[in-house]
Amino acid sequence: MLSTLQPPRSLTLLPFRRLHTSKTIASLSSPSPTLDASPISPPQSQILTTRRSLLSGETTASEIAKSYLSRIRLTEPQLKCFLHVSENVLREAQEIDRRISRGEEVGPLAGVVIGVKDNICTEGMPSTAASRILEHYRPPFDATAVRKVKEMGGIVVGKTNMDEFGMGSTTEASAFQVTANPWDLTRVPGGSSGGSAAAVAARQSMVSLGSDTGGSVRQPASFCGVVGLKPTYGRVSRFGLMAYASSLDVIGCFGSTVADAGMLLHAVSGYDKFDSTSSKQDVPEFESQFLSVDSFESEPLKGLRVGLIRETLEEGVDSGVRSATQEAASHLEALGCVVTEVSLPSFSLGLPAYYVIASSESSSNLSRYDGVRYGNQVMADELNKLYECSRGQGFGGEVKMRILMGTYALSAGYYDAYYKRAQQVRTLIRKDFKAALDQNDILISPAAPSAAYKIGEKKDDPLAMYAGDIMTVNVNLAGLPAIVLPCGLVEGGPSGLPVGLQMIGAAFDEEKLLKVGHIFEQTLKGSGFVPPTLPNVA
Repeated sequence: MLSTLQPPRSLTLLPFRRLHTSKTIASLSSPSPTLDASPISPPQSQILTTRRSLLSGETTASEIAKSYLSRIRLTEPQLKCFLHVSENVLREAQEIDRRISRGEEVGPLAGVVIGVKDNICTEGMPSTAASRILEHYRPPFDATAVRKVKEMGGIVVGKTNMDEFGMGSTTEASAFQVTANPWDLTRVPGGSSGGSAAAVAARQSMVSLGSDTGGSVRQPASFCGVVGLKPTYGRVSRFGLMAYASSLDVIGCFGSTVADAGMLLHAVSGYDKFDSTSSKQDVPEFESQFLSVDSFESEPLKGLRVGLIRETLEEGVDSGVRSATQEAASHLEALGCVVTEVSLPSFSLGLPAYYVIASSESSSNLSRYDGVRYGNQVMADELNKLYECSRGQGFGGEVKMRILMGTYALSAGYYDAYYKRAQQVRTLIRKDFKAALDQNDILISPAAPSAAYKIGEKKDDPLAMYAGDIMTVNVNLAGLPAIVLPCGLVEGGPSGLPVGLQMIGAAFDEEKLLKVGHIFEQTLKGSGFVPPTLPNVA
């Protein structure tokens, strides 16, 4: 049955000694932690628990679906995570129950309630990218990721709110509503996949799909205290994902545990003939990495080389975020990792390069929404006026601004100065990451320079909002996988605000990230990352 929300307990982390000029984190003088000594049970996979409960007859898919629909009805007036809730949830759950009763095989996601970001196409269900220009649009097909989820028995509960076409970091740029953070209803959930992250945090869905162009899965995962997984570019088909910046976009996964995010990624990964950029690289069986905490050795990550990115702890990062990241590094040391500082010289160049590339590609991709080929049409006497009115009334302010920025960067006389130079910076960033990952198994950093901020706080200051993506955009430019998981709490809200730790791996090395993330999560003492602000549902 659906877990009820309980107030988080304070975290107990190992003491951290500040980094020395030797660039190596000194070994802890205290002994390794007792891995099973946490007063809170390690977080459990809802996907695995659901499957066991269904097959044992302990519960039914219909009962699970009803509990989640009840929770959505109770909490949506406050949170506004969903733009649309499916009318077919109970019917699909009943079909799963019938198959189980007949002794038929059911997929690994049978009965799992899944939210889908509104820029990922779902057949017969509104898919608007939170934009007026696509209001009421119902695709005649499923995105490949959605099709795979359904084939494995997953139940799509609805479409989650987002920043329009993925352009934003707060979910305030949605044309329809503003989503609230379950930890503090006066704060943003992050963006652009804020609805998907908040839905998982509030237990409105077990897992959810989002998209990540420059951090749109990882930053809201940090703000909402859930796990956010951005795969390697090409690991998951983009067919059916409404394009923002085609060389950067990926479909990512949210879960309340690393195991849930990893199993959802496994379900949607793989080559797709409908997406020429999808990879034929083999997809590992990620579930083998999710061992019970009872099976861990005293130092389960002994010898793993971890690089803490120096530039991510410098000026501009809140002290609470910096401390939580350093304490997380200490926890990794206690698990047997060798943690050292690493430098990425091109790190600060990533943000401007990202916004030039993303805006340029968006100005090309969104040109199709003209009221003739795609998008709602506003009638006019002549063609140019039709384009102008359809786009003027259909697109929001943030989208218009980025289209104009991108069109300018691609215009004659400016292409070499902006777009070409940004691509050259992208090459430097890839080289720096490769050099760092040649010396380390994974890299770590904060997921964002601050915890969640107030709704409206940065809406009128786009440069300040863009700066919040500084920790994440470089990973997209390099096409690498990364996972964000909660590592601590800072002051704010009724009982603190979550902070996320970002782990970055080499291309197609999601398996290692999931292993490290799972062990970190299962051994973090007092790790009760459940929002306290919403009413309980039995």
